[in-house]
Amino acid sequence: MDTLIALVNRIQRACTLLGDHGADAALPTLWEALPSVAVVGGQSSGKSSVLESIVGRDFLPRGSGIVTRRPLVLQLHKTEQGMQDYAEFLHLPKKRFTDFSMVRKEIEDETDRLTGKSKQISPVPIHLSIYSPNVVNLTLIDLPGLTKVAVEGQPESIVQDIESMIHSYVDKPNCLILAITPANQDVATSDAIKVSRQVDPAGERTFGVLTKLDLMDKGTNARDVLEGRSYRLQNPWVGIVNRSQADINRNVDMIAARKREREFFATNPDYSHLASQMGSEYLARLLSKHLESVIRARIPGIASLINRSINDLEAELARLGRPIAVDAGAQLYTILELCRAFERVFKEHLDGGRPGGDRIYVVFDYQLPAALRKLPLDRHLSLQSVRKVISEADGYQPHLIAPEQGYRRLLESSMNFFKGPAQASVDSVHFILKELVRKSVAETQELKRFPTLQTEIAAAANDALERFREDSRKTTLRLVEMESSYITVDFFRKLPQEVDKGGNPAPSSVDRYAEGHFQRIGSNVLSYVGMVSETLRNTIPKAVVHCQVREAKRSLLDYFYAQLGKKEERQLAQLLDEDSVLMERRQQCAKRLELYRSARDEIEAVCWS
Repeated sequence: MDTLIALVNRIQRACTLLGDHGADAALPTLWEALPSVAVVGGQSSGKSSVLESIVGRDFLPRGSGIVTRRPLVLQLHKTEQGMQDYAEFLHLPKKRFTDFSMVRKEIEDETDRLTGKSKQISPVPIHLSIYSPNVVNLTLIDLPGLTKVAVEGQPESIVQDIESMIHSYVDKPNCLILAITPANQDVATSDAIKVSRQVDPAGERTFGVLTKLDLMDKGTNARDVLEGRSYRLQNPWVGIVNRSQADINRNVDMIAARKREREFFATNPDYSHLASQMGSEYLARLLSKHLESVIRARIPGIASLINRSINDLEAELARLGRPIAVDAGAQLYTILELCRAFERVFKEHLDGGRPGGDRIYVVFDYQLPAALRKLPLDRHLSLQSVRKVISEADGYQPHLIAPEQGYRRLLESSMNFFKGPAQASVDSVHFILKELVRKSVAETQELKRFPTLQTEIAAAANDALERFREDSRKTTLRLVEMESSYITVDFFRKLPQEVDKGGNPAPSSVDRYAEGHFQRIGSNVLSYVGMVSETLRNTIPKAVVHCQVREAKRSLLDYFYAQLGKKEERQLAQLLDEDSVLMERRQQCAKRLELYRSARDEIEAVCWS
């Protein structure tokens, strides 16, 4: 029995060290799955005396009013006979206390550290472990005493605050309730029983404790309560006789106090028939035995929680990644692997495995054609514009056959309009690629550990995209210039010629400056420009994809890779400067995983022994 409870004590202590506990935890933790005992009672009900009687040591602060102002998680560890008693605080892990008056002082000082020297309370627990051959393995949680009104120096909400703090413990189904009630008070009005009734109406996990039996009025007794007639619980009521204030003032030790307690029940005619089931020593054994049975009953559930937690922690550690190597070769390999992971995500965006690449097609299929259609070519080739260009091209010598110079000037000036849509397509694809780089960096899970490397990869990728954009811009503009530098003569040769009224070709010298003649020239130029527009509609996307998209897929980080090979070990380590939050998270996960694996192994060993 002691082995199982001692195991639970060790696991609870380890959970506390790792922060895997807490009354306010949103999710079930291993701490919450393990049973414990909460000590509940009104102020001056004798809670502290009961705890000291169980421990056999005088170590708790005393006084009037509210003395316990922070929860005290008290873990009792049974040691071998002959060993010296000592205590340890979780917040002072390397310090042993053998003088228990100093334990009392440290509890007071640690309480004041959070609440000040006032009557305020705090839900942050103090964790104390006591090692002694005279105790049973047990975990007890001493909670502030219930009160009905706020006194000077306390907030008006103190009553509700204490009740909320107590409920944060006793509401949990794994928490046993040690309900402390003075015998000289009507049990029906007991603060502790009131709380117990709210959370444990069947009385299955409540142990009733009657204190101050020796202070009852003469001629009265508490047999109806102790024998379960006044208020029935599933577990027996236990009577306790604590040290009086005079005993405390005279420094009567616990051994003498326990002896007097045994004598009281053995010699008192009202309680002598119950003597074997009364007293602090019996209460400690009763709680320990019941706790052991509860633990055994809940071992399957605890083991299941531990196994689920192990699986979850292993999965999280896999997601967080391995710790970083220290030698330059391994660091370079790690960086290259991370870069390749980013490139895989980026290519998935372009190739359709992830969203985003389809926006490039929208540029080619909608944005570019729409821009070409909106070019102001009709206005540019209006009758007035054509007449002006043709006339200026002829100079002082009118053209003899056809206004070839005028045609060329009209064609070249019209071709310049295509430069805008060409550059707009280049820029649009560039901004899409930059956005895909940003998304890919954010979506590459392996990179999230390394914010510095994330920044460097994003910067290197964007620099490469700028180079690709410049190449693409030059290529698309060259396509436009190629169209204006060589005119497709066959197009104009195949155009229908002007005819006279008899159907014969009209002499070129006739009406060469007539309105119809200029309209025909404007129409011919517009037809040729339309043909070029259709050509560019197909060739500009090819150039953009070749110079930007294809190169982004093939060589986005090539320059970055070349620079990596020149970096020193210190510079590589800076790139792998991991996010401190993730490092802390990995360390916590590793520690918790070690705790849970150890707990699983120990539980299996105890169960099979």
